[in-house]
Amino acid sequence: MSHANGLRIAVDIGGTFTDTVLMDDTSTVVATAKTATTPEYPATGAQLGAEAVLRDVGQGFAQVSGFIHGTTLATNSLIERRGASVATITTYGFRDILDIGYERRYSQYAINIEKPDLLVDRTRAYTIRGRMDSAGQELHPLDTDAIEKIATSLRTSGIEAVAVCLLHAYANPAHELILRARLLDQMPDLVVSLSHEVSPEAREFDRLCTTVANAYIQPLMARYLGDFQTTFQKLGLSCPILMMTASGGMTSIETASRLPIRLVESGPAGGAVLAARVARQTGSTNVLSFDMGGTTAKLCLIDDFRPQTARTFEIARAERFIRGSGMPVRIPVIEMIEIGAGGGSIAQVDMLGRIQVGPQSAGAVPGPAAFGTGGTCATVTDADVALGLIEPTRFAEGRLTIDVARARATLRREVGTALDMDADAAAFGVSEIVDENMASAGRMHAVESGKDLSARSMIAFGGNGPLHATRVARRAGVKQIIVPKDPGVGSAVGFLYAPVSFELVRSHYVSLDVLDVNAVNDLLQGMQDEAATVARFGTSADILERRRAAFMRYHGQGHEIEVTLPDRPLSEADKARLKEAFETEYAAQFGRVVPDMRIEILNWALSLSEATPHIEVAPDFRTCKPAKRTAEREIVCDVTGRSCIAAIIERSALAAGDTLSGPALIVEPQTTTLVSVDFSAKVDAYGNIWLTQNEGTPA
Repeated sequence: MSHANGLRIAVDIGGTFTDTVLMDDTSTVVATAKTATTPEYPATGAQLGAEAVLRDVGQGFAQVSGFIHGTTLATNSLIERRGASVATITTYGFRDILDIGYERRYSQYAINIEKPDLLVDRTRAYTIRGRMDSAGQELHPLDTDAIEKIATSLRTSGIEAVAVCLLHAYANPAHELILRARLLDQMPDLVVSLSHEVSPEAREFDRLCTTVANAYIQPLMARYLGDFQTTFQKLGLSCPILMMTASGGMTSIETASRLPIRLVESGPAGGAVLAARVARQTGSTNVLSFDMGGTTAKLCLIDDFRPQTARTFEIARAERFIRGSGMPVRIPVIEMIEIGAGGGSIAQVDMLGRIQVGPQSAGAVPGPAAFGTGGTCATVTDADVALGLIEPTRFAEGRLTIDVARARATLRREVGTALDMDADAAAFGVSEIVDENMASAGRMHAVESGKDLSARSMIAFGGNGPLHATRVARRAGVKQIIVPKDPGVGSAVGFLYAPVSFELVRSHYVSLDVLDVNAVNDLLQGMQDEAATVARFGTSADILERRRAAFMRYHGQGHEIEVTLPDRPLSEADKARLKEAFETEYAAQFGRVVPDMRIEILNWALSLSEATPHIEVAPDFRTCKPAKRTAEREIVCDVTGRSCIAAIIERSALAAGDTLSGPALIVEPQTTTLVSVDFSAKVDAYGNIWLTQNEGTPA
């Protein structure tokens, strides 16, 4: 098969591994690679992976017509505090927005509570006189005479970036624009992030935090993206590089450099895009996406082939599972729960004699003990190796040597000694804890969303997802699992299916009963024009798919509920329809409506994206035959904890209709699928593996 035309590459730089996928013009994955992430210069690992997949098909960068990139660099720089020196400029009288926050403690009775680090201390918080009201009318002109004094202080303090968040700038950004122009006159190299561009929504604390985060990582990300682009241009790449965003779409490097906060969690978003596509292939309307990599596990709810979305999330929580303990960021994002449970998650025994796993990770350097690259801590991967679930010669396409004896010795030393366990028992204990942690996170995420996991199928991918899927599903009450093709590089595959898109949100507060539909239609049209200039970049599609929504609430309600708007200009008759749609959604979430309560609309959203291609649902199995077993291997059974013999099956040899019963290991280049003793497997027409829990086995 010739791959000379229409080749597309996706590169996903994770905390432990960099995944690379090459796809031809028929949307067929023709080569994949998993290389170690190079933290000091991430583009190096990306280059190695890209060169490897092109070498596999005998082509070069000149034949590549599409390049999509997602990275954890934005997230990690915020978590690890490796950004620029940032100052804030707010409206006079609002200097202490970051310190005041929501005026509450995230853990009411914690005596030694650790407040979130919001990156800017009070000595770098500046204010300026001037005021807009909530309707965008100027109450007081901007004090332009003070700008030179502020610039002098910024220069003296060595400030590299400034987050500007003036009161009600989302309604009228004139003062912010003047302030930026005057600051750049004084300091041409200063990076200035304006709140009305980064997060044009009401709620000053959230908007300021988002702008601060954007300013903090903007210099780093601009340099990184510039270097990344230059690296591949020198290798012969001529097509533009598109960046994956947190909302599951793609945007240009130019937009990403200006709004790098939208790249946070871009890798996991690619996984959710893949899971949504697999859900369409299989006709699964309610699924749980399970993406377990080397550092973290990500779980996302997908209904009617659309991942659950959110307007806000938190970065670098002081307490991982407690809301309010991190920095709030208000951008469009695919909503998922992420926990420190990956192959590199470190296992240890605490003072109470309990096995604890994560959130600390051995990462790419030094890595798990089994890698023999200097790691001395026991990790989840070491436990999987000791349990016999990883074929040493096949791991990471043979690019990494697995030392089984070292893994077992480390588990015995770090976990077994304190609990008087041998290596097998220690490995089994580590596995039990990490799998329960992930199942608990999934149950909690579902409950918070008012949903039930037991009625869902799980779509498992990532380097460790298929290996742990049956173990997590059993604990979460999920009875059916789908493992797509090329699951080990699932997020990168998702990048190649993601649409070019851009989403905007604007605050325009109004009560539904006095809604001026003409004013709202003008607002939405302006948003569409702005989004189109970004979304059109990188796509040749004549028609972009449009989605519009209103964020509504009862008067006094603390948060809004998203309600889809009709794809046409609004009319007076739509007021009653919006009321009905809001109360239907409110009742679905809270079990009832509140009669005679005023309904308000705070925000309006519009997204433009490439149209979703039609996907035929995989036909029912016509014929079934036992899969060919190529070998056998002794493993520790994940149900009984005792040794048993598992069949080894090459995934590349599986065909539609092939079936098998556990225990078995289905091996492929980047991962292994464990078919537990209480599960059976079947392959569909798309090559997806369906794992189904046998009747009468534990839930």
